[in-house]
Amino acid sequence: MSSDNDKLTKMMRRGSEFLNCKYPIICGAMTWVSEPKLVAQVCNSGGFACLAGGNTPVDILKAQIEETRSLTDKPFGINLITIAPAYQDHLILLQELKMPYVVFAGSFPKQHEIEVAKASGAKVMCFASTLSIANRMIRFGADAIVLEGSEAGGHIGHVSAMVLLQQVLFEVSDKIPVFVAGGIATGKMVAHVMMMGAAGVQLGTRFVMTEECIAHDKFKDAFKRANSRDAISTPQYDSKLPVVAVRSLRNKALDDFGSLQLDLLEKLNNGEIHREAAQEEVEKFWIGGLRKAVIDGDIIKGSMMAGQSVGLADKIVSVQELIDELVNDAAAEIDSVAEKLNNL
Repeated sequence: MSSDNDKLTKMMRRGSEFLNCKYPIICGAMTWVSEPKLVAQVCNSGGFACLAGGNTPVDILKAQIEETRSLTDKPFGINLITIAPAYQDHLILLQELKMPYVVFAGSFPKQHEIEVAKASGAKVMCFASTLSIANRMIRFGADAIVLEGSEAGGHIGHVSAMVLLQQVLFEVSDKIPVFVAGGIATGKMVAHVMMMGAAGVQLGTRFVMTEECIAHDKFKDAFKRANSRDAISTPQYDSKLPVVAVRSLRNKALDDFGSLQLDLLEKLNNGEIHREAAQEEVEKFWIGGLRKAVIDGDIIKGSMMAGQSVGLADKIVSVQELIDELVNDAAAEIDSVAEKLNNL
């Protein structure tokens, strides 16, 4: 970012000060992707990132935190999935971890869970998909909100970012920092959501397409070839089995998920399984499937979680190049808008 562009600097100040980083550009936590090296590189490049807690065993998660701390002296966070089988163990671990930031994802945390995180000394960030949920998270003690549209990859809500900007951002950004996610892939879009009042942005899909990301070459090649319409969300067949929608590239794994739902629903109807156990089977499916794709390169049977911005992620660059591109293009766009306004 050019040193004389203080317009973007001023717009970013709230998010930068909250995250204690140079640029309030967050690399969204992605299971198997957001590992220590990527997280550290994003932070060292001026952005902010979180380790993906997922369903990681406690001892491995602790080791990942220590590894990340050895790679960067910048603050980073940990993302906890409220519907993961290991979630309660992760909550207990917070007091020992002393992480500066905790991001709750997957579903919405209970008030006492937010209190546990804050008691550990962490700032808490929560996702919100409606105004009522945003206000509830604020009431529960959240320090910031991540407003994620359904365009995003992985676990998603049902409302687009375009609508959420109007329903939530405009209503609560004066109360609490709001970071916007879902479909963001360019510096121009970063500029416009900042001008709307966002404290910062979160991207996931574009960070997959970086040199430092450990995702398999076949995984990245699939992203490079994909169009936006190829990233589709999973349906829920029956309310008896509540599943959080997941957006990914269509392949056999996505079809298999439909068969899994039908099988679990039959077991639920026959009393062969409890709902909580069925939901756990769903999460195990996605966690295991994601490893197949990201680590093993099985793009047929593995889970290809991707946001609709995959249609804009057609090149592989370094993390530093990506952040520089986003910041420089955002600054240029703000200058362009300012010039247009001055010419009215």
